[in-house]
Amino acid sequence: MANILIVDDEVGIRELLSEILRDEGHDVQLAENAAAARALRNAARPDLVLLDIWMPDTDGITLLKEWSASGQLTMPVVMMSGHGTIDTAVEATRIGAIDYLEKPIALQKLLAAVKRGLQRPDMPGQPAPLTLAAFVRSVPLRELHRRLQQIAEKSRVLLLRVGAGSLAELAARSVKADGAAWLDLSTIAQPLELTQLQACHGGLLYVPELVRLSRAQQKNLAFAMDRLERFNQHLVVVTERSNDELLAAGVDGALVARLSEISLVPPSLAEVQDDVPELAAQLLLHLVEAGEVPRRRFSTAALNALRTQVWRGGFAELRAAVKSLALGTLEEEIGPAEARRLLPQPADTCNEVSLDQPLRDAREAFERLYFEHHLRQEGNNMTRVAERCGLERTHLYRKLRQLGLQAGRRAEDG
Repeated sequence: MANILIVDDEVGIRELLSEILRDEGHDVQLAENAAAARALRNAARPDLVLLDIWMPDTDGITLLKEWSASGQLTMPVVMMSGHGTIDTAVEATRIGAIDYLEKPIALQKLLAAVKRGLQRPDMPGQPAPLTLAAFVRSVPLRELHRRLQQIAEKSRVLLLRVGAGSLAELAARSVKADGAAWLDLSTIAQPLELTQLQACHGGLLYVPELVRLSRAQQKNLAFAMDRLERFNQHLVVVTERSNDELLAAGVDGALVARLSEISLVPPSLAEVQDDVPELAAQLLLHLVEAGEVPRRRFSTAALNALRTQVWRGGFAELRAAVKSLALGTLEEEIGPAEARRLLPQPADTCNEVSLDQPLRDAREAFERLYFEHHLRQEGNNMTRVAERCGLERTHLYRKLRQLGLQAGRRAEDG
């Protein structure tokens, strides 16, 4: 029989539903809140979930969205509520729930919903691409998601101005609903046809770097922009260049002007360094659910190793590293030893200090490298840097100013 997960904060309802389903021959797991549900979903991989909407820590709709966004909605979910509305039921169904039961739940309705869920064809094997909706505990990523949604409500075109360590692709995939069609215009060298836009109806058009488009591809971009409304599409274009640099590189001036009307500067991975462990954990879950890597999990030490790494290649580099770690590790848990073995290690910065200079200059160069290293390792957390270096915070601030170093946006964190 099936393995069923019941998620409800009321112990009486959990016990009642559990008794009924066990009498039917099913194996039952119980979760009293969303945190327990996350853990059991990952460990037990249930065949069906009965999910309460109103819970104290995270409501069921939010948890359903999280599973959908992270590619974990691979099992049928039946929502339950004692005081739901038609709008709530519609939203749950839109996100991916297969049914909706009102409390008190009649025995026959419960068994019928469970039977329908278990008889459904297998859920899609390939989960929807990862989006920002999966990162519910990161304040900067939640804020970025809200900004993208707010812009998308009023504009079909968005220019992302990025630097090293870009989160551009993750941001772009978060503009449209999960699973929306996706078309990378930089992969099309021939004149764009209406049939190609029609195939992406309701989806998102993407350009990973504007300056790399050929003249023909720039014409394709302009052609697509004129038809966004017709095909209910959004367009996200990414660039590391300023407008002057784009024009100097030969990008059409009219195109640059149109794209520059609405722009956004998303944070880089360096700016959300403390959220790298959550990003890596979600990436790993997504890869496991997609069947691209064997079932693996990160140890806390391994996640910290990822946090302290410099990701100049941004989200794409982090994703590649997570996939390499999962494929290259023999044990189920990815530990710090695997991270040190498979991740590129920083060069010995002491070798960057020239010995052919006056002692004062060499000492200053070494101190700058020393503090840059610890600022990077501790994510610009000044309390931890001071502890690691054995300095009073006031002395540390004074030293950094003397060396011309910036503490960064997390300097005041305790």
